[in-house]
Amino acid sequence: MTQVLVLGSGIAGCSTALAAAESGAEVVLATKATRPAETTTHWAQGGIAVSRGDPDAFAADVLEAGDGRCDPHAVETLVENADDAVESVLVERLGVPFADDYGREAAHSADRIRHVGAETGRHVLAPFLAHLDDHPRVTVHEDTAALELLTEEGRVRGALLDRPDGSKAAELADATVLATGGVGACFPRSTNPDTATGDGLAMAARAGADLEDLAYVQFHPTATVGDDPVLVSEAVRGAGAVLRNADGERFMPAVHEDAELAPRDVVARAVADERERTGGVVLDTTPVDFAGAFPALRERISDAGHDPASIPVAPAEHFLCGGVAVDDRGRTSLDRLYAVGEVSRTGVHGANRLASTSLLEGLVWGRRAGRDAAARERVTGDPEIPSRPERDPALPDGFVDGKLERLHRVLGAHVGLRRDPDGLERACAALRRLKGETDAYARTRPSREVAELRNAATAGLLLARAAREAEPAGCHALEGVPCR
Repeated sequence: MTQVLVLGSGIAGCSTALAAAESGAEVVLATKATRPAETTTHWAQGGIAVSRGDPDAFAADVLEAGDGRCDPHAVETLVENADDAVESVLVERLGVPFADDYGREAAHSADRIRHVGAETGRHVLAPFLAHLDDHPRVTVHEDTAALELLTEEGRVRGALLDRPDGSKAAELADATVLATGGVGACFPRSTNPDTATGDGLAMAARAGADLEDLAYVQFHPTATVGDDPVLVSEAVRGAGAVLRNADGERFMPAVHEDAELAPRDVVARAVADERERTGGVVLDTTPVDFAGAFPALRERISDAGHDPASIPVAPAEHFLCGGVAVDDRGRTSLDRLYAVGEVSRTGVHGANRLASTSLLEGLVWGRRAGRDAAARERVTGDPEIPSRPERDPALPDGFVDGKLERLHRVLGAHVGLRRDPDGLERACAALRRLKGETDAYARTRPSREVAELRNAATAGLLLARAAREAEPAGCHALEGVPCR
């Protein structure tokens, strides 16, 4: 039994583990990932926002982007802790080689983005994981998936884990922290890795935790076209790149006064509209020293077969603004369960996340959750461990791929960038059936791929139900209802 169990190894999970260990706790960090590239943090391009000594201006931008749905206390917590968290952890402790200049991204009123070219995430995560590997109070289990939370009378006591060899083990803990990331793998096109199957969201829901703001799924406006999209960082538009339709016309100045740097939901819908109207949209990078400022990104785009000077783009699922409801220390509605990072709903993002606040939110809430979890009193006694099938019968050919394809088709058609009430009703009906089918298989098969499929189907249904009930705002747009 450990004191703090962290599920997930992105910046939120790493930040939690470090803070808990530095507070004197023994920490176990379990992650599905076997390499940094399997975490969403690794793919974060633009950077991490800081207040630069002006938290009020930073807060105003977060609140404006959130379209009236942010929690002001959560926003204050974010901006007041931003500079210290980045400086003390990322700069002083990990030595992240941030550029001397500060970038600007969509809906920011000032240059406040600390970045390493357009590949900030990998420069943050690799040294973070290496630091934890060397920490005497942190044990890291890679290629280890959480299958279910272990509960006892409304209290979370740890999680049932799937080990690399396929064996199952109960990891008991005084405090359990979900840092499992988002839901991108539930959608047909996403900037997230394939591991983002909504695991933490689904496990928390089954355990009875409160969830909020699941209707607000953010789509990034500039991901390359095709089935394997490359995210083209907002920093490129911040440096001067512009969007043009298939007729060569720059269209964003007529849509919003901030043009290409309008809030993400505004830009994403405009890109989708112009693609439908004219047949395509490209990001024109000729006003930018693309090779000099973003060499790694330019190489990835070229390797993907696109012209780096005129990049064909389309929106792709990017970030879940809601999640498991938490307070300013990451505490959920269930005793001894915490959630940090994209799986959580802190109230910071409201209906639309401001660019480059996701890494910051994970860092700030991870520190606060880790310290709080480390201070919890020890728990005695063992909870009841749910029984699992000892055999894993073979699945029908193409079972998992077929179900995922159905999930992608339903979410892409009805719970995507634009939605309508009738489509959301159809989505809920289809996803209820899909969830029922995956639940039935999960009861008789203990494999990780079935657990992930079940979680993805559960997460998809939760998103559709929330969208059906929510008032339109930010990135939850309904056909026929005016958007900002």
